[in-house]
Amino acid sequence: MSSTDLPPTYESESQQGTADGANAHAQGAAADDAATSQAASAPDLQAELERVRAEGNAHYESFLRAKAETENARRRAQEEVAKARKFGTESFAESLVPVMDSLEAALNTPEGDVAKLREGVELTLRQLQSAFERNQMIAIDPLGQRFDPHRHQAISTQPVTGVEANHVAAVLQKGWMIADRVLRPALVTVAQ
Repeated sequence: MSSTDLPPTYESESQQGTADGANAHAQGAAADDAATSQAASAPDLQAELERVRAEGNAHYESFLRAKAETENARRRAQEEVAKARKFGTESFAESLVPVMDSLEAALNTPEGDVAKLREGVELTLRQLQSAFERNQMIAIDPLGQRFDPHRHQAISTQPVTGVEANHVAAVLQKGWMIADRVLRPALVTVAQ
């Protein structure tokens, strides 16, 4: 039987076998070439791997340093806040010590000398006013000013001649501010 006499299925199978053999040979040659190139580039790959590892280690060390610096900054900030809370009133307290000394001295004066006692109280008041000024404490004494609910607390409203409506007619108790913050609003009577 000639190859032409074979049924078509046998022909295609034999051609396929020949093609498979050629493919296998080509793949084997390619694999040999790849193995040869891999063997030649293995030192290059090893060097690249070492370079990448060194770079990764350098980045990791930088990360650890940055993390430690952040932790140190956070800790220092917490310590500073704690110190500010603890010693924040120190300058104000130092300003009040002479006032305390003057009050104690006034109590130790002999009875009956009202003029000296008044003089001592006036001196003590000046010391206290000076301490308040040094620490930015400002009195709120709004007589005749327009009523401000942020700085004044109205106890009552009443018609008052000579005072405009919604203005402070009388101050029952001064208010106090420290810098721009109200410590205590002034107690006032407001004109209607």
